[in-house]
Amino acid sequence: MKIHELSPAFGSTHVGKRKGRGIGSGNGKTAGRGHKGQWARSGGGVRPGFEGGQTMLARRLPKRGFHNVFAKNYAEINVGSLNIFEDGAVVTFEALCELGLAQKKYDGIRVLGNGELTKKLTVKAAGITASAKAKIEAVGGSAEVL
Repeated sequence: MKIHELSPAFGSTHVGKRKGRGIGSGNGKTAGRGHKGQWARSGGGVRPGFEGGQTMLARRLPKRGFHNVFAKNYAEINVGSLNIFEDGAVVTFEALCELGLAQKKYDGIRVLGNGELTKKLTVKAAGITASAKAKIEAVGGSAEVL
């Protein structure tokens, strides 16, 4: 097979409709918009959510809860996952992102106490649970909350 022999799968592509190109096209004159009216006009139609003057659904439904736009979203990492680091390493959010244990979309990390730690590490995180801190310090490491 050569590159010039490649083509899309049958039925995966469609030829666009040519509007307003004469009576023989089946979409000439009014171009499928009908005669006059709001939808026949250039720029016509209604805004998204408009229901013909009836109160829109978004306003009929009750408001619930509260969304804090200033809230921080932390990646949660278990102590057992930190064994991937070398002995004596400094564990930070950036270091976890490089290894693929955390993603940049988060604002930092919270270390949880699940699993066992076998290496002496210096952990710098936005949050560290009491059980995680105890496990880190039990093997001779240090835990620092930023």
